[in-house]
Amino acid sequence: MAKEQIHVLNALDVAKTQWYHFTAIIIAGMGFFTDAYDLFCISLVTKLLGRIYYHVDGAAKPGTLPPNVSAAVNGVAFCGTLSGQLFFGWLGDKMGRKKVYGMTLMIMVICSIGSGLSFGHSPNSVLATLCFFRFWLGFGIGGDYPLSATIMSEYSNKKTRGSFIAAVFAMQGFGILGGGIFAIIISAAFKARFDAPAYEVDPVGSTVPQADYIWRIIVMVGALPAALTYYWRMKMPETARYTALVAKNTQQAAADMSKVLQVEIQSEPNKEESHGKPSFGLFSREFLRRHGLHLLGTASTWFLLDIAFYSQNLFQKDIFSAIGWIPPAKTMNALEEVYRIARAQTIIALCSTVPGYWFTVALIDRIGRFAIQLMGFFFMTVFMFALAIPYDHWTHKDNRIGFVVIYSLTFFFANFGPNATTFVVPAEIFPARFRSTCHGISSASGKLGAIVGAFGFLYLAQNKDKSKADAGYPAGIGVKNSLIVLGVVNILGFCFTFLVPEPNGKSLEEMSGENEEEEATKEGSYNNNNNNNRTVPYV
Repeated sequence: MAKEQIHVLNALDVAKTQWYHFTAIIIAGMGFFTDAYDLFCISLVTKLLGRIYYHVDGAAKPGTLPPNVSAAVNGVAFCGTLSGQLFFGWLGDKMGRKKVYGMTLMIMVICSIGSGLSFGHSPNSVLATLCFFRFWLGFGIGGDYPLSATIMSEYSNKKTRGSFIAAVFAMQGFGILGGGIFAIIISAAFKARFDAPAYEVDPVGSTVPQADYIWRIIVMVGALPAALTYYWRMKMPETARYTALVAKNTQQAAADMSKVLQVEIQSEPNKEESHGKPSFGLFSREFLRRHGLHLLGTASTWFLLDIAFYSQNLFQKDIFSAIGWIPPAKTMNALEEVYRIARAQTIIALCSTVPGYWFTVALIDRIGRFAIQLMGFFFMTVFMFALAIPYDHWTHKDNRIGFVVIYSLTFFFANFGPNATTFVVPAEIFPARFRSTCHGISSASGKLGAIVGAFGFLYLAQNKDKSKADAGYPAGIGVKNSLIVLGVVNILGFCFTFLVPEPNGKSLEEMSGENEEEEATKEGSYNNNNNNNRTVPYV
């Protein structure tokens, strides 16, 4: 069917950048804005949850979540996301991108609201309900990864495809920023209305009863952008590549894209599929021969990247305290602590996270995915070792600003590097009928790395002396050795990048080999017809 598809797919490949491209970026990007808001807003309120539900009378410090509860509250959404990436990635190839796209948003809306309405007669039951809804929230978020990337890649033209997909992912930065800004506004408003003394002055009075509303409002607001986007997602037509290459309906693909591109695209009548050699399946020997190393490359680099990326959060509390952004917890009331944490995370997002994403958007189609990913892993390795080797030097008060600068640069080159490219490339290099599934496998591998980074290193980075480790944690290998391990992880990411091909400037069919596959199928069909037309009996 290659000939029938060429008109509509060529039209997409050579189309000039139009308003519908930006519309698609906004529609898909608002999903990622919501994803980031929902995933990262919990870190703004975990300290508050500890004060409200785990207060201990007579304790010198405010209550904190026990290690197992903290791990559950912060990590259950990652587990849900991993599951959603695999399930919705597969479903997007079976049912179509559009049919599944609305499901993920509705799950996110319902579970964001459910998270804020978490109920129970005891602290454990409240947090168990919260964890239940956050798992399913993560499940919906997980579906957004493969579907948004695949839809944007299949809508884009060949020239600016990388920038468009990266722009969708870059909305994650605005989601983190938006979460911080909203938490600042809501905590400042409550702080002005309900004044309270510091914990060291009045341990009970420092957490006003109204503080329980703050975390609920913050997690529920994540439902708004998802709900507002739902209508527009349902109005988007199915992508032409899915309709033509998977559903085999070239007439419908041409009709849909004629409306989107606002040009007349010639369509031919649909023809029956040739009866040649059947197309290979996922994980078949032929798939592994053609794309096995590519899938290993995209999955392994995303896994290694997320170990390093999510483990960096371990050092935020030390950095924020060191430079005075967050004073000791006992010197603040509950509302002040939320305000300070939100302000600190907003500054980090504004100065390093958001700019890194948009540097990628600006340059990915000029210098290529491969170069950006190699560069990102290289500089992350350099800065990790720059933090680790002279770590004792950075612990001195006069040198802490230098530590913050290098830490911020590590974040910058993660986002102007593999954090963006690992999202972009899996949506470009696999055949249409496996594209969403393979992106789901790659992103789920990344989320597994996030779980290892966020929780494995939480234990690993504890002080070697158990008496100096955080309450409830065993002794670890220390921050310095953890940073060295993370540097080695980045080196491995650099090496595995060489398994990933460069899709810059090539069509999706050229990268996936679908044109070659169609030609091979045609040849097989031709040979079969010749064999079937024998006039001499075959002995």
